[in-house]
Amino acid sequence: MGQLSGMITADSESMGFEIKLLQKLPFKLFGQDIYITTTHVALVIVMITLLLLIFIGRHKILKAQPGDRPKGLQNILEMFIQTLDNMVSSIMGANSKRFRNWICAIFMFILFCNIAGLFGLRPPTADYGVTLPLGLITFALIQINGLRAKKIQHVTALFKPTPILFPINLIGEVAVPLSLSLRLFGNIMSGTILMGLIYGLLPAALKVGIPGAIHIYCDIFSGAIQTYVFSMLTMVYINDKISDE
Repeated sequence: MGQLSGMITADSESMGFEIKLLQKLPFKLFGQDIYITTTHVALVIVMITLLLLIFIGRHKILKAQPGDRPKGLQNILEMFIQTLDNMVSSIMGANSKRFRNWICAIFMFILFCNIAGLFGLRPPTADYGVTLPLGLITFALIQINGLRAKKIQHVTALFKPTPILFPINLIGEVAVPLSLSLRLFGNIMSGTILMGLIYGLLPAALKVGIPGAIHIYCDIFSGAIQTYVFSMLTMVYINDKISDE
């Protein structure tokens, strides 16, 4: 039993689903020890990729002449943005113009983070230190827009329909960033662990075909679904706070 436990521990250390430090000694920043991890590297790569796509897409759109048929990358980007616009409009209605840029930003960021495993990176969204700030930013956006739209009524709504329900209503509000961040983190982390187990336990001859099929589900399908769920819930929460009803 002890030998089997030792074998499992040894294998798990080489499976690669844990966050790894890329330096032995930390560097100091404002008196704090800072380590560079695989999450930081993946985030930088994702952000650089997004910025390149944005600048290239902008250049192609500005360069295009009236009547030209979009093709290649420009066509893909225009289809992607149009699809996102339609999605935001269908959920937020008249409020869509105010929030479509933010929804587009988090959708692209989360999607590229989720599919990072396809390119040999550890998905940044498999780190709760990434998903929690996303949930907190969304929570702040919800509350700020709720206060702007309904003023003091945004606060007094916590005491409705009866003041005795205030603790439950408050817990419901606080649970929003936790549910958003934990749902995204849990789903992506489970896929990361599964792929790590597969790569760690399969013999070398079987690591070419089988993991590719599972990547399609864990990275592409599940990653796209979780991106949509996070974005959709963000729109629903915001719309609920600023609606007139």
